[in-house]
Amino acid sequence: MNELPWILLAILAAYAVGSVPFGWLVARLAKGVDIRTVGSGNIGATNVARSIGKPWGLLVLLLDALKGLLPTALFPLAALEASDPRLTHLRVFCGLAAIVGHMFPCWLRFRGGKGVATALGVVIVLSPIASAIAAGVFAVTVALSRIVSLSSMLAASSYAVVALWQLWPAPFSGDTWSQGLFSVAIPLLIVLRHRSNLKRLLRGEEPRFGQ
Repeated sequence: MNELPWILLAILAAYAVGSVPFGWLVARLAKGVDIRTVGSGNIGATNVARSIGKPWGLLVLLLDALKGLLPTALFPLAALEASDPRLTHLRVFCGLAAIVGHMFPCWLRFRGGKGVATALGVVIVLSPIASAIAAGVFAVTVALSRIVSLSSMLAASSYAVVALWQLWPAPFSGDTWSQGLFSVAIPLLIVLRHRSNLKRLLRGEEPRFGQ
């Protein structure tokens, strides 16, 4: 059996699922609003919650997380056996594809969200302990600062530290290289997607959740 077409199909399908713009769809169906034209213009859960209500924001958060979790957990099993040592690497690539799909969705001219919720779904599969610690960092930072962007960046950074620590002393070895690269690349990409938030934070102008 030639597995390469199935591997490529799994990655492509993960991108397609990740690119489904749930924030845009929920806002449009629930309130008739193009979420890109209100608030921050972002299609993520935070802007949905601020613009049309917290229950809708929570729904988008759940859907965005699931579109990372399900492709990462399930799609690789359509291409490889559960005992195949390459399965973890394929899970990483499917998770990466789902996150990139959310950030750069083909349905919205490649202008998407910042990837935090989708990344959460992915890392729950790849590294449950690191993701739990990152979620804790996010919750504590939100409670203290009520600044979602700051909380997201600190959570992503904490995930990188914990995940690399778990893979130490060989985070980029033959068995773990994909996880090691993911643990560096995705938190860095999330921080880069928050460039405008960083500028507002430095100016003291970043809005607090609930304002």
